[in-house]
Amino acid sequence: MGTEPIEAWGPALALLPSLVAAGLIRLSSRRPALREAWSLIASAAQAAAVFSLVPAAAGGAVVQTTLIELAPGIPLLLRVDALGSVFAALASGLWVLTTVYSIGYVRSLQEHAQTRYFFCFALCLFAAVGVAFAGNLLTFFLFYEILTVSTYPLVVHKQTGAAVRAGRMYLAYTLTAGVALLTAVALTQALAGTTEFRPGGILPGTLPIGTLWALLGLFVLGVGVKAAVMPLHSWLPVAMIAPTPVSALLHAVAVVKAGVFGVVRVVGYVVGPDLLEGLGASSLLAWLAAGTILGASLLALTQDNLKRLLAFSTISQLSYIVLGAALGTPSGLAGAIQHIVNHGVTKITLFFCAGAIYVASGRESVSQLAGIGRRMPVTMGAFAVAALGISGLPPASGFLSKWYLIRGALEADQWPFALVLLVSSLLNLAYFVPIIISAFFGSPEEAGGVAEAPATLLVPIVLTGAASVLLGMAPDAPVAFLSLASGAAAAILGAP
Repeated sequence: MGTEPIEAWGPALALLPSLVAAGLIRLSSRRPALREAWSLIASAAQAAAVFSLVPAAAGGAVVQTTLIELAPGIPLLLRVDALGSVFAALASGLWVLTTVYSIGYVRSLQEHAQTRYFFCFALCLFAAVGVAFAGNLLTFFLFYEILTVSTYPLVVHKQTGAAVRAGRMYLAYTLTAGVALLTAVALTQALAGTTEFRPGGILPGTLPIGTLWALLGLFVLGVGVKAAVMPLHSWLPVAMIAPTPVSALLHAVAVVKAGVFGVVRVVGYVVGPDLLEGLGASSLLAWLAAGTILGASLLALTQDNLKRLLAFSTISQLSYIVLGAALGTPSGLAGAIQHIVNHGVTKITLFFCAGAIYVASGRESVSQLAGIGRRMPVTMGAFAVAALGISGLPPASGFLSKWYLIRGALEADQWPFALVLLVSSLLNLAYFVPIIISAFFGSPEEAGGVAEAPATLLVPIVLTGAASVLLGMAPDAPVAFLSLASGAAAAILGAP
């Protein structure tokens, strides 16, 4: 590991708030105010617990807890390192704002089954932080599948025919991926004698090439579905039938981020960049990511439903992270890890804005947004900031991670991938700028008597929009995300 792990209960304690809250939420089904209070208290407590572990990780320390020994040499292991801290801090920090937003959203629309909704939300965040702090493949798999199952009721929340079909498709894709991932975990244990995450990888390079390729294929399927790499992406736009806070959870906080986080874990800590390069698999993975980046961007141009447009944008942006991991250079890996954060903050802002528009006006289509910026200037102002930021324009955070990714491509002497990133940014602008222009320069009469959404929706929008700018201008404030990303990349590439 390079650093001897510190045995402490911190990682386990960071999981407790959301797990305890799930039970309390279920018991408070007849007292909505108390139920929502548990959600808020737990989200704040979990964020505090996770953030308390970040300074040690930023300093290069590794903190771990062995939950239980399933068999000799096969523990359920929680470990806080630089990479895990990035994902855990993002998920737990955004859960606080998503909880506030969700309360305003479900109250405004008088949603049914609110107890189930908040119960599943808490379980999802429990699983997401478990994924982030997993110290080996077995632990990762356990929390990864808890995340799959706990998200399903949220996808089918509306309980319409379309929602049920979307849920079935979601399960068909993710459970199939789960079988592939479990098989990969078992094979890794058999071939490497361990499933522990180690910087630089654990797979012996002396294994038969056919065996290594088969294992890589299982890992690509296992984590590639949630990462929405084409052609494994189809479930994601369909899942947009879910309530908007759930879409935000899928895209920014938990599910798809667990997928791309898994890609980085597998590439950096199981297979290893050197073995990936030696097999020629790094180039293949990079081109798969590049095709997804451009293909999903082109599909986004054709969408009129705002949430589906954002879904295809997410599919494209996720493969930035896959590309950076495949490049395996210092800047590429750092940019990939940093983009987990930058995309999360900007994309949750965009989904929050879409939800606020729906609550205030009932509108879901891009073609219905003419003049709405004149009626909802705060919401659409935040939308513009996030949209331009995610397209890569400074000073918002999207520029920083794309800059690192382009540098990573040039460090690898792979200028075509730098070109892909630049073209993608232009395509981002092509589908976002017309929305912004129509919203602010269309006639206010076309928007009708629309007004801003309630403060419980508006405050999270403003805060996440501001955070996207802050992370671009001061990427290590208030959380040392860039330092963590750079430290994780250095650990992976510096391992013997």
